[in-house]
Amino acid sequence: MREDFGHRLAIDSIGDGERVELMADDAERLAVAQRLGLLSLQRLEAHATLRRNGAEVRAEGRIRAALEQSCIATGEPVAEHVDEAFDVKFVPAPDGVRADEEIELDSDDCDIVFYDGSAIDLGESIADTLALSLDSYPRSADAESALKDAGVVSEAEAGPFAALAKLRFGKSKS
Repeated sequence: MREDFGHRLAIDSIGDGERVELMADDAERLAVAQRLGLLSLQRLEAHATLRRNGAEVRAEGRIRAALEQSCIATGEPVAEHVDEAFDVKFVPAPDGVRADEEIELDSDDCDIVFYDGSAIDLGESIADTLALSLDSYPRSADAESALKDAGVVSEAEAGPFAALAKLRFGKSKS
């Protein structure tokens, strides 16, 4: 299990309605940035309200981050700010399944994190939420021209309607 932003909380110490504030220090931000392939991570913080029902813990809150990614076209830094709500349920790993083992989930189960032992890792769940919140294709102001120079056509130019338009206009010119 990763420990970039590890903040383990013992299940038996979690009170119902407990509020938790997490703020990554320099070393944690650097480790998360390296894992996610970010140029920098200037800020990573979250707050959560924890509700416990036996061995299950639900964490609802908000993650905030300031970071830089590389532009997909130019490699230039692209600033990004994340301000994202999250709702995660921590449940004990099913019998015979380790917490880090892959299992099949339904779409209704997407906010479930399995744990084993007697603690959850809220920090790692927050780091994973950050990873899912990132722009998959960050673009700088120069990205469009760099892509055009490289011969990459836009979606509008490559789509089926663009091909039909070329056929239509190509025939009318003949």
